[in-house]
Amino acid sequence: MTATMPRLVVGISGASGVRYGIEALRVLRRLGVASHLVMSRAAEVTLAHETDLSAADVHALADHSYAPEDIGAAPASGSFRTLGMLVAPCSIRSMGEIATGVTTSLLTRAADVTLKERRRLVLMVRETPLHGGHLRTMAHLSDLGAVIAPPAPAFYARPATLDDMVSHTVGRLLDLFGLDAGIRRWGE
Repeated sequence: MTATMPRLVVGISGASGVRYGIEALRVLRRLGVASHLVMSRAAEVTLAHETDLSAADVHALADHSYAPEDIGAAPASGSFRTLGMLVAPCSIRSMGEIATGVTTSLLTRAADVTLKERRRLVLMVRETPLHGGHLRTMAHLSDLGAVIAPPAPAFYARPATLDDMVSHTVGRLLDLFGLDAGIRRWGE
């Protein structure tokens, strides 16, 4: 890894769907993009419920990882140049903190910095059903420049397994950063 490698911050919050963030780390490594992981404490709890991986296993997939309370870490500064930040999954709580700019962790601070620096911020909001407050917060974040990208399976890709669905969704999220994960595309 060199200093000229593109960098992407990956946030994994406590919402269900930690597999998406894990897959993003795997794909970024394959693509030669340096991943900078910020995983919340709640994500570690969800990880234990949804996978057989430990937090250490997930941190090992990233090129760099940071403690959730380390608000002095590199991704908390606008001078730390990145392609942007992907939060997959993004909890409603994290989304709310990002929307207000009142952040309590490195994950939400890094996302806030991404917005203020006018870099690409993609939030894979993982909640359903949504009430009006959720929807207004999403609209506000979109107005601020964030991309709201809930996980939505693409059945035209003919997924045979859950892994196929996760891989395709992550590929579409990485498309938003100009990164080609080699997914099946409509009409191809």
